[in-house]
Amino acid sequence: MSPNRVPDTVFHTRVRDDALGGPNPYAWKRLTSQEVFGGRRIVLFTLPGAFTPACSDSYLPGYERHHDDFRDLGIDQVICLAVNDAFVMFQWARSRNIEKVFMLPDGNADFTRRMGMLVDRSQQGMAMRSWRYAMLVEDGAITAFFAEPGIRDSPEGVSLTVSDAETMLAHLRGEGR
Repeated sequence: MSPNRVPDTVFHTRVRDDALGGPNPYAWKRLTSQEVFGGRRIVLFTLPGAFTPACSDSYLPGYERHHDDFRDLGIDQVICLAVNDAFVMFQWARSRNIEKVFMLPDGNADFTRRMGMLVDRSQQGMAMRSWRYAMLVEDGAITAFFAEPGIRDSPEGVSLTVSDAETMLAHLRGEGR
């Protein structure tokens, strides 16, 4: 289960810097939890891994498709987090034409571990990964949390029943789902 507040973490991201020139004008940027969540309303959803079928075909695209609906409901940013590095997150977003959802890498799994949502997927050759969940974060406080049931190591798969974009939208609209 989640803590009451997001954990203090440093995320290792890459940002475009045209001053660098060349074919790869990106520089490393460290973002803290305070910079990501402080003073803002954030919808963050997490997943087992970039390029996995359910994550690529429905989960991530659902949040991208509903991005403007979230903004209309007072959400400052919609963030996708995975235990993948910045390079993988960038290429995955690019391959799926993701332009509105912010891709946040948790390459060392620090945030996921501190959230208590790190699971061992070694039997599937995936190492340590995040369990699938979504949450509403207001100025660093977790005010709604939707984790897929049955968190455990080595699952055959992870369901997609309560952490999808539609469930979060229903919550924000005050509708039961």
